[in-house]
Amino acid sequence: MITVKELTPINGISAFRRLFSCKKNKKIICKALKRSLLVSLWFVFLTFPIMVIKVNPIERTVSWRWGNIFYVAIGSFVISLLAKAWLVRKERSAARQASCSVRASIIQDLLNRPGCRYPLVVLLLGVALLFPHIFSTYQANIMTTALMYIVLGLGLNLVVGVAGLLDLGYVAFYAIGAYSYALLNLHFHLGFWVALPIGGLLAALFGVLLGFPVLRLRGDYLAIVTLGFGEILRLILENWNAFSRGPSGISNIPRPGFFGLEMSLDHAMIYMYYLMIGLVLLTIFMVNRLQDSRLGRAWLALREDEIACQAMGIDKTRIKLIAFSLGAFWAGLIGVVFAAKTTFVNPASFTFLESAIILAIVVLGGMGSIVGVICGALILILLPEYLRALSEYRMLAFGAILVAMMIFKPEGLIAGVRRTYCFQGRKNAAALQDDE
Repeated sequence: MITVKELTPINGISAFRRLFSCKKNKKIICKALKRSLLVSLWFVFLTFPIMVIKVNPIERTVSWRWGNIFYVAIGSFVISLLAKAWLVRKERSAARQASCSVRASIIQDLLNRPGCRYPLVVLLLGVALLFPHIFSTYQANIMTTALMYIVLGLGLNLVVGVAGLLDLGYVAFYAIGAYSYALLNLHFHLGFWVALPIGGLLAALFGVLLGFPVLRLRGDYLAIVTLGFGEILRLILENWNAFSRGPSGISNIPRPGFFGLEMSLDHAMIYMYYLMIGLVLLTIFMVNRLQDSRLGRAWLALREDEIACQAMGIDKTRIKLIAFSLGAFWAGLIGVVFAAKTTFVNPASFTFLESAIILAIVVLGGMGSIVGVICGALILILLPEYLRALSEYRMLAFGAILVAMMIFKPEGLIAGVRRTYCFQGRKNAAALQDDE
């Protein structure tokens, strides 16, 4: 039965007063307000050249849009407050729910159920196969690029997400695969299907050669060495004109053929799309099997504690070399596909920005998670293309989305669920006594 007191609107005001009556709550609220104010001022400072100043180069005029400052300040202030409130609520709920089980995301929960997993996989595969026939060739070309980055992300995920080895020069193996196909076709007239495994194996060989000198390094030192390796390789390709034709690059690289059939540009793009679908499925299968294998368990042990891993009798030198070589192998394969897709390669396509994008895919999607890397690649590659309608605000919106992701989901979109084991001593002992 509802009383008159519950119907009075004073309850909200009294609850608000009770919230501020506590000194601890007052401090938290004042601190949140101060922080949100600083965030709004910082956003106003950062977005001032974009949101306020508008230059017309044709008429040579500058217009000042001062009203945008107000919208940026209010919007960032409110969003910062809401984010802080959400984080506090999340921390308190996590503290209340202290249990042994790890809570999975909605997508992981669906994939873990056999009744939902197979229909969902069949549905996604059907959409992927029908995609070029439903949408234009331009959309299929963009999706092909996203599929390439999925394979690159899964390859780097073996090194960074599973083995815990921070690699900032991953683009070097990508370049080795692309130049392998370009040079083999230029000098020896080898086709795509012959150059594809050769490019992957050459990249894997360079991964082993890189792994030997950096075996004793970890953390930031390992990242610096791998970054230097990527830059050294790019500078070699840019300055060794007799070998790689320098900044001019290599052009007229043939696309993959299909039993000698002549294909138009549209059909070639669709063929590349289906080729990447098959390569993505093969990569997912192999990476999943590797993670569940004995080698994958050794990588996880190496990521968690290298000293304990070595104390358990695992050869960390061999494990690191295998991680580097396998990750480089996938990058080499996609390098060959990239050279065939663009029919032109030059050193400008393999800068540090490419390594940063691939690493961002792994971190944003969730390190160690195959589904997370797939989602991260689709978001990071497709989102800038589909935000072109925002024109000059496209990259600003893209950056804001990434910042929001790092605030609300720091572990990634779909974090890899770690297997945990709970010891229920009394229940297990009682069950054993009953069985006896």
